[in-house]
Amino acid sequence: QVQLVQSGGGLVQAGGSLRLSCAVSGTTSSINTMAWHRQALGKQRELVARITSIGSTNYADSVKGRFTISRDNAKKTVYLQMNSLKPEDTAVYYCQVILLGSYWGQGTQVTVSS
Repeated sequence: QVQLVQSGGGLVQAGGSLRLSCAVSGTTSSINTMAWHRQALGKQRELVARITSIGSTNYADSVKGRFTISRDNAKKTVYLQMNSLKPEDTAVYYCQVILLGSYWGQGTQVTVSS
């Protein structure tokens, strides 16, 4: 069965950087879109960044120029490099991949202190 294992995250001061990773296992199928979402306390989950199988990307306006999504198809892993972090980036971050269906990671907390 398909499993997504996230790593990275944690506590960082404003202006700092973090890198999230999400490794996919349990499938030999090609992965279409890979994405990162986040959900802050009391708010709806929102799309942060998305990358297609050919490397096309799009970002939420709030993270453009600060976050970079990338993927390693051989490792079936997607990354989110987060720079110039702000307190409003504090949230639980989830990776999502689309194969024959949609699958989600377990979530990882990112906390940015002011």
